[in-house]
Amino acid sequence: MKKVFAIVLGVVFLASCGSKSDGYTLNGTVEGDLENGTLVYLKTTDSLNQVVDIDTTTVQNGVFSFKGVQAEPKLHYIFLQPNRGNIPFVLENGDIEIEFQKDSMNYAKLKGTPQNELFMDFMNESRSLSERAMSMQNDMRTAAQQRDTATVNALREEVIEFQEEAKNFNIEFAKSHPDALISVLIIGNLMMSKALPADEIKALFEGLTPEMKATEPAKELKARLDTMKSTEIGAVAPNFSAPTPSGEPLALSEVTTQGKLTLVDFWAAWCRPCRMENPNIVSVYNKYKDKGFNIIGVSLDTRAEDWKGAIEADGLAWNHISNLKRFQDPIAELYNIDAIPAAFLLDENGVIVARDLRGPALEEKVAELLN
Repeated sequence: MKKVFAIVLGVVFLASCGSKSDGYTLNGTVEGDLENGTLVYLKTTDSLNQVVDIDTTTVQNGVFSFKGVQAEPKLHYIFLQPNRGNIPFVLENGDIEIEFQKDSMNYAKLKGTPQNELFMDFMNESRSLSERAMSMQNDMRTAAQQRDTATVNALREEVIEFQEEAKNFNIEFAKSHPDALISVLIIGNLMMSKALPADEIKALFEGLTPEMKATEPAKELKARLDTMKSTEIGAVAPNFSAPTPSGEPLALSEVTTQGKLTLVDFWAAWCRPCRMENPNIVSVYNKYKDKGFNIIGVSLDTRAEDWKGAIEADGLAWNHISNLKRFQDPIAELYNIDAIPAAFLLDENGVIVARDLRGPALEEKVAELLN
């Protein structure tokens, strides 16, 4: 179900085109028993994706207001003190209205600017899908607790059908609204969740209007799409270099020249699926290292002691490098890595011949190429 929520709920990060040049006015109306003087915070995120304060005001008789000039449309949030919830919206020049109940901020209504109107059109349907997803999840949990195998199996099939329905809703919305920034975010979310092949993501992106392609979210998406091209099967793997556990720099090009086949393995000590896969990689390495199979592990750890300890504990007797920067690692960014484990299998010329092979599939491919 997590993938469903990623697709349905993940596209709340939105930017928008401004509709006025003389600044913005944000008027909020809050229903419910709320004391005068209750603080309202206007926040956004910085370059490190950390939430930062932009402005503060107070509620008076159930209403509040913010005014200013926004140079570029950007996702912002409304927070109430001391409520834990928040309301994402597009801060852009124009008149924006937000209406909500203090205990139900997730169902706020936005209107007043074209992109916020489109955002609400999308959210009205996605909320309905999300409620269905949560209902199925609850039913699945209840059936599992009652050991009702028949119901669990039936619900699994229902979930599969629902996932496809949710994905198609996102795709069709993006196709039918090429002039909406919400479509840019949908496409980016579909790419991040790997819900579509790269060529279909590219086709959706190319369908956007020139104005949408010129937005910052679209520029970021385009950069990631360009990166995807360089790491597709058949492409020459981008070279990189980083420190080994002993501190000396090691480049990919140095490793690929040492054998016939090289596995670039992105992992981390804190990544449980990675650690579970390590025994399989060790087995394949020991079986084929004398036939020209090399490995270079790229760790996304942040603590050198954790990284080195996991290498020793798991018996990973091959090349290792790391910048100790988690997903901000420049190699991870170069290879468009947003989840691990991830792996690329390269031939002796550095050409990518396979990706993300795990379990028996890895040994089958290595055997095929080396025998």
